[in-house]
Amino acid sequence: MNIIDKIISSYLNNKILYIGEKVTMTEHMIQTAMLAEKANCSSNLVCSSLLHDYGHFILENPDNLVKEKKNGRHEDFGYEFLKQYFVKEVVGPVKYHVKAKKYLARNKKYYDTLSEASKISLKLQGGIMTNNEAKEFENNEFFESSIKLRKFDENAKKAGLKIKSINDYKNLLISKLI
Repeated sequence: MNIIDKIISSYLNNKILYIGEKVTMTEHMIQTAMLAEKANCSSNLVCSSLLHDYGHFILENPDNLVKEKKNGRHEDFGYEFLKQYFVKEVVGPVKYHVKAKKYLARNKKYYDTLSEASKISLKLQGGIMTNNEAKEFENNEFFESSIKLRKFDENAKKAGLKIKSINDYKNLLISKLI
């Protein structure tokens, strides 16, 4: 099975609810990609949005990590796996989307919009960034795309929304292979 077929299979076979939310991980990631498309983002960012939480598919049971109060570092698992196959413009925002949440959460208005599950995971991920960490992150080449992805991520948790199929993204995924 090639990597694209493996990814599509992971999405099609996922029935597990996204940690603490009312949508599956598949629904969440497809909704995130659809928001990037709606915002007329680059095809790279649409693909990043589609794959941003792929690390959760690699981890055995992400819900157990929350129950055990552990950070599963899904962004690192996803990045390490995906960078073998996809261009850096796709995997960079995947790697940094959690840092983007930590950065954005410095703003109380943003923090207050986070779902309860996202607030819990933020705490497990090390909490809100310090000013020094924020300044350093602002210089990251994927800063802007990671921030955009994060905002789509937070708004992609709507139960019952009609979404595309992962198969609708097959050509996009193929086009971003190394």
